[in-house]
Amino acid sequence: MKAVLEAPVVADRSWQGPLAGLDQEEQNVYARIPGKVDYVANPAFSSTAAEERFYGQGAAAIEVSPWMHFPEVADEAVGGSHGRPRLAPDQETTLFLRYNYARYRLSRLLALQSRRRTLARARDMVRWYIRAREAQGKLVRANMALVLAMARRTRIPNVEFSELVSEGNMALLRSVEKFDASRGFKFSTYACRSILKSFSRLATGTGRYRQHFPVEFDPDLERSDYDAQRHEMQRDDSIEALRDILIRNRAKLTDVERTIVMERFAIGSGGKGRTLAEVGKVVGLTNERVRQIQNLALEKIRAALEAGFMVA
Repeated sequence: MKAVLEAPVVADRSWQGPLAGLDQEEQNVYARIPGKVDYVANPAFSSTAAEERFYGQGAAAIEVSPWMHFPEVADEAVGGSHGRPRLAPDQETTLFLRYNYARYRLSRLLALQSRRRTLARARDMVRWYIRAREAQGKLVRANMALVLAMARRTRIPNVEFSELVSEGNMALLRSVEKFDASRGFKFSTYACRSILKSFSRLATGTGRYRQHFPVEFDPDLERSDYDAQRHEMQRDDSIEALRDILIRNRAKLTDVERTIVMERFAIGSGGKGRTLAEVGKVVGLTNERVRQIQNLALEKIRAALEAGFMVA
């Protein structure tokens, strides 16, 4: 049975009045406590000895090593069970009971705090919230391998492996929140079904998206080519204006100057421009002299363009 205690969201997080006694760390934790906390009920929670059983000095310490894996790596090179955190069945059941008992206590404190805020109750809320998050973190770390195992068995077109792992992680979190350990089932059985269902929803959503958007978004296709076309038009206009200047000799070039410019830049021929040495052989001048005449001719052409022959 899943119990839910409704409590108004604690919208007022000001630290005046009774809550002024919280230190900075307690304030940060208290601000993250939601206004409603769900938990999976268990008959043992109503016992007066429940807190001592789950969190007392005699409670067994259950440690789970940190989970280390790069979700982008989909191959089996990082596979295997070596180094993965594992829980014995009794440890797993104990952690789920602790997790839900902490949420049970927090939900009761929330209901009371919504009626009248007190400093002692706020500190109790912080304590139970931290305990709930710690138990949840251990359960998630101990079962992260389930996500990778299911992701490696699943192949969804156009879905990255890391996206598949991310979706599976969210399903794992939801499974931890809803699992009832008192029913005697293994958590892995429950979680694997939930993870596979989340993959199925992802596949359905991806397929529906592909129906509407069959082509990948390409930012280059969204960019206007107006500037490139305008530049090309200006270039063509400039070439036409330059050709007109040379043919009509509007820059008053000498025959040698016209020949050097037209041969160097292949104006009118449509071929490839010649080097200074090649042009020098045509006009019978040295490379340096060809370069000097070319620069002088270009200055005359620039003056003619500025005089109005080039369309801006």
